[in-house]
Amino acid sequence: MPFFERGDIRIYYETHGEGFPVLALAAGGMRSAMPFWENAPWNPRKQLAHRYQVITMDQRNAGQSTAPISGSDNWHDYRDDQLALLDHLGVERFHVAGMCIGGSFIMELIEAAPERVASAVMLQPIGFEGNRQAYFDIFDSWTAELKALHPTVTDRDWTQFRQTMFGSEDLLFNLTEDHVAKCPVPLLVLMGKDIYHPEAISRRIVELAPQAALVEHWKEPEHVAAASAAVADFLAKHS
Repeated sequence: MPFFERGDIRIYYETHGEGFPVLALAAGGMRSAMPFWENAPWNPRKQLAHRYQVITMDQRNAGQSTAPISGSDNWHDYRDDQLALLDHLGVERFHVAGMCIGGSFIMELIEAAPERVASAVMLQPIGFEGNRQAYFDIFDSWTAELKALHPTVTDRDWTQFRQTMFGSEDLLFNLTEDHVAKCPVPLLVLMGKDIYHPEAISRRIVELAPQAALVEHWKEPEHVAAASAAVADFLAKHS
């Protein structure tokens, strides 16, 4: 099984297909891991591996990936894992597709290395819209699963970590509207429609970003084929 290690961090990843690289960042919130793609209406491995090199990964402390935890952990740590994995694989320029929390991961990557991101697909991105407690509840349930594995992490550390991830009122929790408005990368947003993936967040991203388009319907069976074709056309245009 392929693992990438840097220090105490151990990241499980897989690659499928050949061609221009696509980094795929799964749904699941703090549990963001490859198996979530299997039940998604759009699965990058199934949809793209015939034409692209699809890189999937379990985020730290999700799936088969592990890492230390401290109260100072933040969005940048996830971004650094992702970029380090790409460096390990010799990938300089890439597309990125992210579902749920993957939308926030995408903006972190663009903010840190815009020259490396050819384009980005956001599928039902998360964001702040009076729904903070819903994210806190998910974080706390993830915490309960991990506490026994990290006995030296204090309750104060967990609370600080949770606040850093989901405590702000920024559009995507990690970056402001100004950051999105200055996004230099083409975006395709497949709209969310629930408390964890508010419709208003998807629409606001498209309103703000200079090169963004919205797909309103994509999860329903009658729309899956057309939405998949829209993603394929978008990636091909920017490859």
